[in-house]
This record gives sequence, structure tokens and C-alpha cells, in this order.
Amino acid sequence: MIFGALNKKFVRDLWNIKGQVLAIILVMGCGISMYVMSFGVMDSLELSRDTYYDRYRFADVFAQLKRAPEAVKEQITEIPGVSAVETRVIFGVTVQVDGMDEPATGKLLSLPDGRTPLLNNLYLRHGRMLLPDEDDAILCSEAFANAHGFTLGDRVNMVVNGHKRSLRIVGVVLSPEYVYSLGAGQLFPDDKRFGVFWMNRRALEAAVDMDGAFNDVSLRMERGVNIEDIKQALDVILKPYGGLISYGREDQLSNWFVANELEQLKIMGYFVPMIFLSVAAFLVNVVMTRQVATQREQIGMLKAVGYNNREIALHYLKMVLLVVVFGSILGIGVGIWFGTGVTQMYTRFFHFPILRFSFSPDVMIFATALCAAAAVAGTLVAIRQAAALPPAEAMRPASPIQFRQTILQRLGLEKFFSHLSRIVLRQLERRPLRTLMSTVGTGLSIAILIYAFFAEDSINYLMEVHFDMAQREDVSLGFVEPRSITSLEEIRLMPGVLKVEPMRDVAVYLKSGHYSKRTAITGLRPNPDLHRILGRDLKAVPIPDRGIALSSKLAEMLNVGAGDILTVEVLEGRRPVLEIPVTAIIEEFIGLSAFMDMDRLNRALQEGTVVTGASLLVDPLWNGPLYQEIKDIPSIAGMSILRKAREIFRETMGENILIMATINILFAGLIAFGIIYNTARIALSERGRELASLRVLGLTKREVAYILFGEMAAIVLMAIPVGLVMGTLMVHGVAALMDTELYRIPAVIDRDTYGLAVVVVLISSLLSFYLVWRKVESIDLVSAQKGVE
Repeated sequence: MIFGALNKKFVRDLWNIKGQVLAIILVMGCGISMYVMSFGVMDSLELSRDTYYDRYRFADVFAQLKRAPEAVKEQITEIPGVSAVETRVIFGVTVQVDGMDEPATGKLLSLPDGRTPLLNNLYLRHGRMLLPDEDDAILCSEAFANAHGFTLGDRVNMVVNGHKRSLRIVGVVLSPEYVYSLGAGQLFPDDKRFGVFWMNRRALEAAVDMDGAFNDVSLRMERGVNIEDIKQALDVILKPYGGLISYGREDQLSNWFVANELEQLKIMGYFVPMIFLSVAAFLVNVVMTRQVATQREQIGMLKAVGYNNREIALHYLKMVLLVVVFGSILGIGVGIWFGTGVTQMYTRFFHFPILRFSFSPDVMIFATALCAAAAVAGTLVAIRQAAALPPAEAMRPASPIQFRQTILQRLGLEKFFSHLSRIVLRQLERRPLRTLMSTVGTGLSIAILIYAFFAEDSINYLMEVHFDMAQREDVSLGFVEPRSITSLEEIRLMPGVLKVEPMRDVAVYLKSGHYSKRTAITGLRPNPDLHRILGRDLKAVPIPDRGIALSSKLAEMLNVGAGDILTVEVLEGRRPVLEIPVTAIIEEFIGLSAFMDMDRLNRALQEGTVVTGASLLVDPLWNGPLYQEIKDIPSIAGMSILRKAREIFRETMGENILIMATINILFAGLIAFGIIYNTARIALSERGRELASLRVLGLTKREVAYILFGEMAAIVLMAIPVGLVMGTLMVHGVAALMDTELYRIPAVIDRDTYGLAVVVVLISSLLSFYLVWRKVESIDLVSAQKGVE
């Protein structure tokens, strides 16, 4: 029957613990929503990336070179396993945007005249594609066009190969090569100061003196082909033409950043939701286990009147499954809502034709099943214990625990406590497992809060180290080609320039045994003041007078330490192969870096004293005239303004992490309240008759509340150091998981974070105590003394 005896009991039981059930539903909803959001965002990015790459024929292998005749393309096409080859001309340009003081830079890429590219095809967002023989028309990347409000027909002024050109935008496009669009020397997209443009092949060849030649090539492979064989064959063909070592899709800059972000999402998707789901499962277990324990006599009575173990088990399982169902509905709904917002945030710096939030049903099924399995398992254990008792024994109250002298009594300290405090301490000591579980549960809420708050601490610390301690320059310049160091005198004479420090970047392939990494070595003067390197103690250290200094992450990837020898394959110029000792390991949180003394680096390359860039300290009052002069210098390929870079960092990585931290803080606060409220409410349920008896014996409401809340207060106080330790360990665990090539999250926790986490838990405790106190005030002494009818 629908309204049978057990179903009526089911409704009454749910109503009696409605507050606890609601708290559990909220906590479970938090865990499931985090899981749905994390994996939904990851699935959305992966689906958009894979679909985009496939439909627009993103290449598998890439290579750049100085200059090769178009006839070389035939040799590349004949490499076994190559299905498509596309050669191009790519040239760096300076973009002069009206109304913007800072210079912008960009890349100008060629498109085949009159045909669709075989590889790296473009998605047309607005306008039209280029017509054959158009020599003053370009396609503009959507990010740059949106950043400046360009529309179809607008003209963009560029300095191309030393000549000013005014080019007309006829189309706004997206490219699979520039999903994450970065200029020279940038770690984060700056759509306002870096743009990508496409021009007809013949027109661009004429503009940059590359008639009948190319300096970039992309390849598509056949299925099942060894990519390393193709790369080696390609390198052999391109070496006479100044070719750099080719690289696969996994090392293509834009794709590398996208893959890195997906890896971060995957790590956080497994780690963070599992914490929340574990807490939710823990709460369900605690509540249901104690619910069954407090209804021991009722279970015995049910068995006595003919209900079997299966029927009794189903009765309690229905309660658990109802909680799981409502928690899942709430969690999936909130997860989709949050996931949609986070996905929308990613559209600001990942440029896909379509990026919408979507997730596999497997995600919500797994999250729901995990909570249900843990809750059901805990409930079944409690039911089995109760069902194992004969009805006559089960209907009697449980035998009291064995009483013995407490630790305080044995130490002779009991006399220092009031009789009410002794009751509280005895209760804690004589139920050690329950006390331990309550302490760990409350401590876990503190740990989650510390984890949620630490994101801002680490971001602020990272920014301070990177932008204030290491990179102290105002402006960083990069040149199109290596130049004599004497050319820096021209920069020193620019308006507002107070100090100039040279640098030399060289593309290299670092090897140590079977470990290798493609990166760049930066050559600096022995004691730089602007662009500095930091030791493990974050103090500036001089550039080694011999050998190479590696960032700790790069050293880890190459499995080397101070004193080891690195094989350095230079990828430009004469392309020498060098054996260089590692003489220092430095600390950097962003990117992978290697540093050498600039003069020694130039000598090793058998070149004169040349530079590829410079760090500038400038007077901010002269920014306008300085930027104007830089705009007119065609030899400058890239410019980074550190103040702007800091802002961009905050808007991209910082904002992403802080948004996730805000969600975590909200959920952590709910979990803290849920754990403490449930613990207090269960304690009241278990001790209702005992507290009523004390009232009948003459204790006041305040004294009864002291006994109940004194126990809870002691648990909260014991949980504080436990939670602080657990939170610290959790932060270090997350920092270790977030240790990637792109950036490392420092495990930094401010004192304010510890204090704030404790304050939130104390406030949650006081709110929980108040809600339970209202229950204490409403205890009916006569009904409580009767026991369970």
C-alpha cells in the first residue's frame, strides 16, 4: 500500500530530521555541481577543439625557416606518410592604431591566391574571403577586430618590411592556429596589442621580397604514420634553408596552451569535486548511521510484528535515495548554471567558432552514483548491526558503555572543573570514535575553506614575484633579427628612457639522456637590475659566469641538477651543438626559462656581440612620445608593457582562478555549516531523553544547553588545529597537481586566510547552535520521558 505503516513512518522520520536532510542535500548538491561544472567545461573545450581542428584541417607538423624556393615543396610532398603540404610566407608587422598610444604588433600570413588553403583553413565570421589579385585587402583576426571595434571596410595602417601600408579589412576570421593568440614574448593574450592578418600570397611576397619563396610550412600526416620519422625527414630537407627543428601539433603554441588548460581542468575536475563529494557522502553516512542507531528500539518492534530484514532495509534506503535524488537534481542544475558561466568566460581568450557548455550524461551519473554508493554502504552497515539483534533485545535500550575513571580523574584534575564540565568531558572521552569523526568532519570544513581562500593568496604572491621581483622593467622590446649591441644607443636616446639592458634569446633544443625540451636560452649581462633571475630563496642572483641556469621546473623536466651536463642543439645561425654544464637552479612560477651570460652565449655561437631585445626603465611622463617613436621602428617585432601584462595576467589566469575560488568559498561555507549543524542536531537527537531527565532533576535550560553545546564547542576547538593542518596539506597537494609547464601555483597561505577560515567555521557553529537551541527550548519534558511509543 502507498500509505502503509512503513511509508507513514518514512514521512514522519523525514519530517523529524528535515533540517539535517536539507543540509545534506545542499552539501551533496555542492559536490555534484562542482563535478558537473568541471567536467562539463572540460568536455565543452575538448569538443570545440577537436571539431574545429578536424573541420578546418589543422596541421600535424609545423616548421619555420629563413627562405626556401617554392620548388622545395615537391621534396616535402614526397616524404612517406605526408598527405598534404601547405607553404606560406609569414612576416612580423607593426600596427599603428589610431587613438592608441602603445604600438601594436602582428603577424601577416599569406593565403593561396584563388583557392582554399589545404591546411589551417579559416572560419569566416563576417565579410568575405580574399579575391584573387587583391593587393591591399586583408582578413583580420576576430579578437583584434573586436578589441579595436574594427568593421568591414576599415583600414589598418601597418609597417611592413620598413614600408607603411594602409590595408583594408574585407573579412573577420578565426584560425585553428590562433585559438590562443600570443605575440612575441607574451605569456597571455593581449588582443588589443597583437593581431593576426591574412593577405594574398603574391601580394605579400612582393611586399616582403619573398617572390617564389616561403618561410613557413605545415604538413598533414596519414593515419598510423610515425610523426618522428616525418619530422626528421623534413628537418633534413629544410636545414640548408635555415630551417628550425620542426615540431608537432602538441608543441604548436596555441594548441599547447589549450591542452595545458584542459590538463589543469582535468586535475581540478578530479581533485576538488572529489573532496566535496567525499564530505557529502561522509555526512549522509553519519546522519543515517545515527538515525538507525537512535531507532534501534523501533527496528526491534518492527521485527517483532512481522517485518523482515529486507523490508526494514528498504525503508531506510528509500530515505537515503530520496536525499541523493534531490541532491543530484540541485547539483546538476547548479553545475550547469555555473558551467555555462565559466564556459562563457573562456570565450574571452579561447577563440573557437562555437563554444557552448555541454557535458556527457556519464558525468552526472557517476557523480550521483558515487554519493549514492557511499550513503547506501554506510546505511546498510548500521541496518545490519541492528537487524542482527533478536527483537526482544533490540527493543530494549542499548546497554550503556563501560564506565571507568576518566583521564582527568586519574590525573587528579577533575576538581578544577565544574560538574557540568565533567559531564561534557566524560561524554567526549567515553565515545572516542564519535568524537574523532566529528572532529575530523569539522576540521575538514576548515580545510576546504583554507583551500578556497588560498587561491587569491597564491595569485598575489605569484604576481609579486614575477612582476615586482624578477621582471622589474617597464617595457620589453624584441627585434625582428639579431642586431649589434651598438643599436641600443638609439634606444637610449629615445624620450623618457632611463635605463636599457640588453638580452639575447636563442631557440634551442635541450637534451639530457632521453629527456629533451624545445625552448630558448636568454642571455643577460652578469648583474642585471631590470630583468633579474631569482634563487630558491627568491633573492636576486647573478647570471652564472659559466654554464647555464635553469628554472626549477625545466630542470625537473630534463632530470638534471647543478653540475650535470646539458646537450644544447642551437636552432638558428650555424646551428652548433654545445655541451654546457648546469651551474644554477632558479625559481620561476611562469613558463620555462634558461639563462646564460650574454657574452659567453654569443661566443659559443661564434657571433659578435648581438642582441635580440632589450629591457627598458622609462619615465611614465614620456610614455606617449616613446611609444610613438617605437611605432616607427620596423626592426622592432614585439613590445611588452609590463604594467599591461600584469593587468592581462589578472584578467586571464588570475580571474579564472579567482572565479573558481569564489565558487569554492560559497560551497565550502555551506559545507562548514552542514557538517556542524548536522553534528549538533544529531547530538540533540541522541541525548534528548537524557537532557529532559536533567531538566526534570532541576537543571535550567542554560545548564542543559551548556552540556549539549559544551560538547560541540569542544569538538570545534579541537577541530581548529586539525583543520589548519589538513588545509595546509590540501593546499600543498593542489599546488603539486598544478605544477605544469605553463605556470606553477605557489603553496602560499596568508595568516589572514587561516584566520578567516576559522572565523567562518565559528560563525557557522554559532548559527548551528542557535538553530539547535531553539529545539532545546521546545523540548516537551513529559513526552521526552515517555520514550518512543
